[in-house]
Amino acid sequence: MYDGGKIITGIIIFLLFATFPFYYNIGKAHVKPDPKLDTPVIKQLKEKKCVESKSYMRAYHMQLLDDWRNQALRKANRTYRNEEGKLFEISLQNTCMKCHSNKQKFCDECHKYAEVKPYCWDCHFVKEAKEGGAAR
Repeated sequence: MYDGGKIITGIIIFLLFATFPFYYNIGKAHVKPDPKLDTPVIKQLKEKKCVESKSYMRAYHMQLLDDWRNQALRKANRTYRNEEGKLFEISLQNTCMKCHSNKQKFCDECHKYAEVKPYCWDCHFVKEAKEGGAAR
């Protein structure tokens, strides 16, 4: 083994590069988001329930929104029936954003934490917040 020093040096350099992401992120822990459900519309609701259960929405909200998009735009179906049989209008802005009106606190906080960039806002827009109110 004549090139033992070069091999050991190469292994050390490889290990430094392979473990760099771990060392680079030390001390940069992200705080888990806590979406706020205290919008004026939600406060006024008698029954505080989303179109599906909380656990379902946390896990599958993007799949639900994709399905809604396909139903509304491709099949001209604008009505959604949830697991309980209750009907909802298929609309991001008129159904979802009606209650979850604070996009910065509700949507953006979680998407930033998960490091995803949803394409919903390529087509949809959020109305500017008025003084004393939340964005809708």
